[in-house]
Amino acid sequence: MKNIAVLTSGGDVPGLNACIKAIVTNSEENGWKVMGIKRGWMGLLAYDFDASPEKNQKLHCNLGINDVRGIENFGGTILHTSRFNPKRIFDAHLPDFLRGKVPPSTDAEGAWDCTDHILKVLAHLDIDLIIPIGGDGSLRFAAHLHSKDFPVISIPKTMDNDVFGTDYCIGFSTCVTRCVDSINKIRTTAASHERVAIIELFGRYSGEPALIAGHIASADRVLIPEVPVKFDEFKELITRDRRDNPDHYAVTVVAEGAYLDDSEIVHGGLDTTGRKRLGGIGKIIANGLIEQKIPTLNQSLAYLLRSGEPDALDKLVATNFGTMAIQLAQKKEWGKMTAIVNGNYAVVDAARVLEGQTRIDLGSMYDPKAYRPKISNILGRAMYL
Repeated sequence: MKNIAVLTSGGDVPGLNACIKAIVTNSEENGWKVMGIKRGWMGLLAYDFDASPEKNQKLHCNLGINDVRGIENFGGTILHTSRFNPKRIFDAHLPDFLRGKVPPSTDAEGAWDCTDHILKVLAHLDIDLIIPIGGDGSLRFAAHLHSKDFPVISIPKTMDNDVFGTDYCIGFSTCVTRCVDSINKIRTTAASHERVAIIELFGRYSGEPALIAGHIASADRVLIPEVPVKFDEFKELITRDRRDNPDHYAVTVVAEGAYLDDSEIVHGGLDTTGRKRLGGIGKIIANGLIEQKIPTLNQSLAYLLRSGEPDALDKLVATNFGTMAIQLAQKKEWGKMTAIVNGNYAVVDAARVLEGQTRIDLGSMYDPKAYRPKISNILGRAMYL
């Protein structure tokens, strides 16, 4: 093996650059070259064999020790990122030069399967192994790529911490730390104005970031996607919380994927991967309380949680995951994903991501009637629950 490609795909999280650096430094020790693919899977999808070399060269870059020096201290990703799954590229995003040259996707109506094009580009670039750093959607395509006999080693990252097969994903610790800090800051304004604070944060289908952050920050109520919210019941609970607080305020943390009764809160249609754009539930709940004459403020934390330097834990896990990936490459153990299982670093099949999505263990972590964390059965669990 001589050439490794690395890419970052999906939403950015703190820790990506630390992982890239670990891949590059450990590869150089083995005498391997590393190519950075820009803008995630789109960097391969947009490669046009008939275009000028100058145009295609903008889609990738060589990465050496001097290119990654100090990048572990910065947030985001030096390779840039995008949200695309080449197995299901919708018509609006299909490059013109691929029209009429790729088959329809079996995964989504009106989408195209560009897998063969990706394989041809990897062969053209003389890539022996690709290491994608991504979330659930990104790593699903990585598993698909490996099923086509191309060597893949996956690394999980997402603030939602919901990649199946691992207990921990790069970005989760920093997300929770930022959430707790923001909740405690907003608490002072809620107290000053004697209001109910509704704080919305990430968590499409897994409420783990909201639950853990709300638990640490002692939020009065936490609303998560796993449990539909009955507005009248919630209103009574949060009104009582505010009334019983000597400072006459209350705090609710709500995940963007939480919903009222049986209706998802969707805004802006579909994203580039065909997923519903969720969010806005915080504003809807806040407006509902305001209509009931309950003083309320609403704040979405959104991209503030993605931005900036990773905390110490994410920097450590990202570095170790990158190092593990190269150690797997030394053994030619393809089709694997770096992971943490039961609190220990582990290796699982890359295809584990296809088996489902991680959800909160409601029985040991949440009281669905009270809409708040209730942590039980702590013995034997990982320290981050």
